[in-house]
Amino acid sequence: MRHRPPVRLLAGALLIGGPLAGVAQAATWSDTFIGYRYGTQFTEPSNPRDVEKHVLQFTHASGYALGQNFLNVDLLQSDRADPTEAGGDTGATEAYLTYRHQLHYGKLFGAALAFGPVEEVALSGGVDLNTKNTEFAPRKRMLLAGPTLKFNVPRGFVDLSLFYAHEWNHCGASFCNVDEIEFAPYYQLNLAWGLPFEAGTLPLKFQGFYNYNGEKGDDYQGNATKPEQLMRTSLMLDVGKLAWGEENQLWAGVGYEYWRNKFGNHGKPGVDTDAPTFQLEWHF
Repeated sequence: MRHRPPVRLLAGALLIGGPLAGVAQAATWSDTFIGYRYGTQFTEPSNPRDVEKHVLQFTHASGYALGQNFLNVDLLQSDRADPTEAGGDTGATEAYLTYRHQLHYGKLFGAALAFGPVEEVALSGGVDLNTKNTEFAPRKRMLLAGPTLKFNVPRGFVDLSLFYAHEWNHCGASFCNVDEIEFAPYYQLNLAWGLPFEAGTLPLKFQGFYNYNGEKGDDYQGNATKPEQLMRTSLMLDVGKLAWGEENQLWAGVGYEYWRNKFGNHGKPGVDTDAPTFQLEWHF
């Protein structure tokens, strides 16, 4: 059984994301980097083994006359503990794309919508897409939209968003009752932050995001999903500034991935993750 995204929701997401095409011409600021993450304690649902993963990352963030854009693409390579097929000896490869766009109230109407610690309010929207060459063969398609509160901090940013999310996915495994599924709409609470600071002479930044996803109905086997939590965070050192005086070029540090009820799964191995990571970023 196949389901198509509602036309209104899809059209709204495309309208919100439309300004991406003009960012290169109208950008007021931008930051782009290639990153690398490595860890040995990742997990996958129904898999009792720890998974080693190498993650290559491309990230772009930029501002323009009406708001800002964020694009991230992760290419994740697992070891044999997460095989391409049941009983296989080759680790799976996954690609995951995230895009978010913000329209800022103040840039649209000439004066920021500020109150208390909030310096601006934005309308945000975006899409998540993924594919992975396992027996399960997921093909996630998620659209979301909602308000974002942008907090006034001395340096960096702190954003808190409440999204209405709608997700579609695929299951190619024999144990699934359906191969195409449309999950029930759910709410996502998203907190994102990037905070530079100094510890003595050391230039550092604390960055990351936290998502709380509500229940999204039944899964591929008719089991009820449960709320899901995902946090990725890292503490990074500006190595380039210390080594050769070039600020915001090469960063290195440590991170942590916290995941509970991964993809809404529960009561089975591999649905909870506590994975320390080593991380690098090359900005250009």
